[in-house]
Amino acid sequence: MNLRIALISDAWHPQINGLVTTLTNTLEALEKFGHTVELIAPERFRTWPCPGYPHIRLAFGCGPRLRPIIKAFKPEAIHLLTEGPVGFAARRYCRQYGFDYTTCFHSHSPEYLKLRIGMPLSWSYAYLRWFHNSSRHIMVATESLEEELASKGFHRLVRWSRGVDTELFRPRQKGFLQDQRPIFMFTGRVAIEKNIEAFLKLDLPGAKYVVGDGPQREELEMKYPRVRFVGYRKGEQLARYMAAADVLVFPSLTDTFGLVILEALACGVPVAAYPVQGPKDVIKDERVGVLDDDLRQAALSALSLNPRDCRRYALHYAWEQCARQFVGNLTPMVKRGRPEKGEASPSQ
Repeated sequence: MNLRIALISDAWHPQINGLVTTLTNTLEALEKFGHTVELIAPERFRTWPCPGYPHIRLAFGCGPRLRPIIKAFKPEAIHLLTEGPVGFAARRYCRQYGFDYTTCFHSHSPEYLKLRIGMPLSWSYAYLRWFHNSSRHIMVATESLEEELASKGFHRLVRWSRGVDTELFRPRQKGFLQDQRPIFMFTGRVAIEKNIEAFLKLDLPGAKYVVGDGPQREELEMKYPRVRFVGYRKGEQLARYMAAADVLVFPSLTDTFGLVILEALACGVPVAAYPVQGPKDVIKDERVGVLDDDLRQAALSALSLNPRDCRRYALHYAWEQCARQFVGNLTPMVKRGRPEKGEASPSQ
């Protein structure tokens, strides 16, 4: 059965991150299957730059303009991807009119906020429980994240995995990068929560590359002048950089999944990471990655892995399969009455 699906997100292009990649590929797969999708993102409203991340625009006070968009579209299911201003306004709409909806938990934002501004974890998780626990399903990418959130008081958790474009991300000639081998690469946002320095300070042979940008880039470029910082890359150019690496080093301790791990494996590039949530959920075959508390040893050991094994492993992750799983988790937008007592009255 084809559905009219409203997707609500505070993150969209030109942002470059795992959520935007997931949303882009999910949209494409849903429309391929015949569903009608309405994406409601910040560019449809007046926005302000996010402190510390000026390229990220936040649509504060978007409620009065958001509600008519939803009403005009007449969705049969509504899904909130983020807990920011747009997601907050959509939640209020659903709570005001008594409609069921689903959400997803995709980021350890409380841990990020603690690292950046010192916000107590208890405050952030209290807000997230309030935001998510009124939804019919909370979608999570991995088993370990599901277990973690259940222990923190989140309910009705279901699985929504991730995929990779194996046509774009594929093995290519290594000669794209003319540099000393081996090449160890980090790909992602250059920010404190990514724990990039754990990679940059490693004593490794060959060359180190950082593909990405963010608030720490200027500081880290000055501190590590021998590292090649090439900025954001996307599409074909990103895939060429990725395929030219010998090992992807994934130093994050807080990512809930890590799409770049799948992208590297699809390119035939093995992965080195810490044995923590995210890498442990993706790297389930010791032939494609090395997980070790000693990140240097993991990076060196990964050099001996077979690129063909990495490629074969990644072929099991298809965006079409993830989209079917997503649709199966949706809840019909059935009107069930007014919000329970204690729910904040809508004012946005």
